[in-house]
Amino acid sequence: MLPDLTLPASLAGLLVVLRPVFTGPSFRTFCGLAAGLAGQVRRRTVCGMLLGAGLSRCWPHDRAHYFFARAAWDLDELGLAVARLVVALLVPSGEPLVVAVDDSVFRRSGRRVYGAAWQHDGSSPARNKLSFGTCFVTAGIIVTLPFCTRPVCLPVLARLHVPGKGTARKPRRQAAPASTVSCAAGLVRLLAQAFPGRVVHVVADAHYHGPALRDLPASVTWTTRLPRNAVLFGLAPPRVRKPGRPPRKGPRLGTPADLAAAAAWTPAAVRIYGRDQAEDLAQVTCLWYGCLDTRTVRVILARDTVTTLALVTTDLAAPAAVLVERYAARWSIEQAFADARNVLGAGEARTRVRRAVERTVPFALIVHTLVIIWYARHGHDPSGIDARRAAEPWYTSKREPAFEDMLTKLRRTMICARISGSSPAHPEPEQITAVLAAWHAAAA
Repeated sequence: MLPDLTLPASLAGLLVVLRPVFTGPSFRTFCGLAAGLAGQVRRRTVCGMLLGAGLSRCWPHDRAHYFFARAAWDLDELGLAVARLVVALLVPSGEPLVVAVDDSVFRRSGRRVYGAAWQHDGSSPARNKLSFGTCFVTAGIIVTLPFCTRPVCLPVLARLHVPGKGTARKPRRQAAPASTVSCAAGLVRLLAQAFPGRVVHVVADAHYHGPALRDLPASVTWTTRLPRNAVLFGLAPPRVRKPGRPPRKGPRLGTPADLAAAAAWTPAAVRIYGRDQAEDLAQVTCLWYGCLDTRTVRVILARDTVTTLALVTTDLAAPAAVLVERYAARWSIEQAFADARNVLGAGEARTRVRRAVERTVPFALIVHTLVIIWYARHGHDPSGIDARRAAEPWYTSKREPAFEDMLTKLRRTMICARISGSSPAHPEPEQITAVLAAWHAAAA
């Protein structure tokens, strides 16, 4: 066992970009815990991260707990630094940013876990879809990787949402100060401020609408699914010189079902969920007065042989087919949650105090993003997919790497670097194969 932390040069070069966020000792701890979370295969607790990095006999365990509970670093600053890294490496210059926002419950147990409560969890196996745990509102940048045909969401910002906090009585038609929608709007404002020259297109599910979206920056557009009971109105008529207040909205257009019944449909082909699909599209420019007040929106209707989808967006310029494809890419954040929870172990840390609870899950989501960035820059090798398909022949249609493949490649690279710690170079695929072959021979 090497006496201290050893990282492959490719991973160290990626993490050093985040150095300004931390103090010197905290940055070294961050590197060790990030490598440990990626390298640990079971019990991804705080102490388990030390074990995964091979530091359990070198560093005291309270060093890791101190990093999450008391160390001086800001979670939003770290997330914005990772967002700048994502945009610099994986988003074409000048292109708009597509951001997905959603929340997810990470199940916990215990009465003294800060922020834990019974709340709605769409992934819960229970019939009532309730789980006891902590809820994190997350914003992720959607990118297209050269070796993947599906969009990939890279979480960059996350905040703990505590149910019941900030729900005091408020004036009518104003945003709740601590709702998940207000939290998501705050994360989007941070991203818009970090990239002042970029347009930010936000996609979210039907839960994310409300008065909190009225004051978004001009560079931000918001696209979400329209609730079935939403009531739409026509644009306000031009002002005339007559006594009284001018009207703020036009005639009532009705619900999405009413709009669909009177719509003029146009056939189109859209690429959603990895395949081309024939859809009938329609659009209406109107007001959603009960939610966004007098801000002009567009309702996009997409109809196939089974269902009719109704979207509402503040993007007044993009074609309807582009908006449907953009909204379909929102599903990538659900896959990111599943990968971070089931493969990387996000939410397994048994922290209880406030600051540690607020930091551990976002830390794991950021490590998830760093793993994908590392793989895209240094780890992708088409022969790895061929080897996986040969070793597991039931993957007959596997052509692209999953997050598990990316994480496995990083783990093998870190193991090879730890064994050959005197060489700072990034290990070649032949070196990794030789190490694995030696292990298999020793275990035989």
